[in-house]
Amino acid sequence: MTELRKRGGGGDPDSTDNISDKEADGDDRLGLQGDAEGECDGDSKADTPDVPLSTADTDNTPQYLNKALEGLPPRWKNYWIRGVLSLAMISGFFLIIYMGPVTLILVVMTVQIKCFQEIITIGYRVYHSYELPWFRTLSWYFLICVNYFFYGETVADYFGALVQREEPLQFLARYHRFISFALYLAGFCMFVLSLVKKHYRLQFYMFAWTHVTLLIVVTQSHLVIQNLFEGMIWFIVPISIVICNDIMAYLFGFFFGRTPLIKLSPKKTWEGFIGGFFSTVVFGFILAYLLSRFQYFVCPVGFNSETNGFTVECEPSDIFVMQEYTLPAVVQNTLRWKTVNLYPFQIHSIFLSSFASLIGPFGGFFASGFKRAFKIKDFANTIPGHGGIMDRFDCQYLMATFTHVYIASFIRGPNPSKVLQQLLMLQPEQQLSIFHTLHSHLRERDMLPPAAAQAE
Repeated sequence: MTELRKRGGGGDPDSTDNISDKEADGDDRLGLQGDAEGECDGDSKADTPDVPLSTADTDNTPQYLNKALEGLPPRWKNYWIRGVLSLAMISGFFLIIYMGPVTLILVVMTVQIKCFQEIITIGYRVYHSYELPWFRTLSWYFLICVNYFFYGETVADYFGALVQREEPLQFLARYHRFISFALYLAGFCMFVLSLVKKHYRLQFYMFAWTHVTLLIVVTQSHLVIQNLFEGMIWFIVPISIVICNDIMAYLFGFFFGRTPLIKLSPKKTWEGFIGGFFSTVVFGFILAYLLSRFQYFVCPVGFNSETNGFTVECEPSDIFVMQEYTLPAVVQNTLRWKTVNLYPFQIHSIFLSSFASLIGPFGGFFASGFKRAFKIKDFANTIPGHGGIMDRFDCQYLMATFTHVYIASFIRGPNPSKVLQQLLMLQPEQQLSIFHTLHSHLRERDMLPPAAAQAE
């Protein structure tokens, strides 16, 4: 920051553009806490924030819970606080599932907004003393723009019948991407107009901060909703196995942990990591069996134009139909079983659980590194014993992305409902042309009943 160096120590401002390797370090340039390890480009103490970066160290545990647990060692007190709040959150999760797809979508949007707010607030507190113009306003504006783009795409894909009925929606659907780009362009121009000579570099830091946050939070939240529309089982199982892995890794680490796993998270142990893996694979396998039996969970979520509501009725696809598998010879000799009946989705659940246990925690390690970079314990103090909402969803977002890629790569075929929605948006003459082409194709393959061929 040329201007900041000039204020702090004088000298030729042009000469300060040659930043040393030490100054180029991310933590040192941000200058958090103003200590020797994290000095800013200028040496002035004014470069450090004069407000706490996080209120996560504040004890916001309910008073009645504190009173009930007084006298316990801090380690066990934290264990019970986390346990009670975890049970409360799991109960709430079951209730939300019971309330159906609309509630799930609203909850995902709420969580997305809260996670965005927590990350943006950290950036705002870091640079609060500079009073950057329009930073928070533009951050929230870009959030609205990106959500408009993603949710508009979802409406066009899954609510085609509704769009066709409402003329204003037809206009918005037809020009959706142009409108989205125009909205973003307006925000981009506002950012350029807000640039102030003293704070150029800081403003571009914050511009990048906002866009990376949008990429991490909003984009992956959109993928969560996309997974939901493929069937509630693709929403429930990935989220549940991440929760299971988090709980079981904590319990194994709490009672048996001896060997540190990674420096970014000193409390993580190999015992917790391995115990969490095997527990999660077993849990995911059993949960996949239970949910695969119910049409409500396995059918894609669709919109019924007649009832103006969501429907989850279908003929279950092959991966949710019980099939017989021949066991390998080694297993046959050991268990004395030749075949076993499984839902194919149970096999897929093993891959999902393995990812959640082996790769998913790296989302948490990434978040730990981020928090250490800014010398904060948690993203916020929303949930006693757990931190902020982002602290609970750091692994969930990575899992949602993997699930979406997994579905697209190994599960999803052509979606008839999407094709139909696209056809309904065409002009009548285009629809008629497609009808004749499809009719000729089916007739050549002898797939039309005799009555239809005679009528032709």
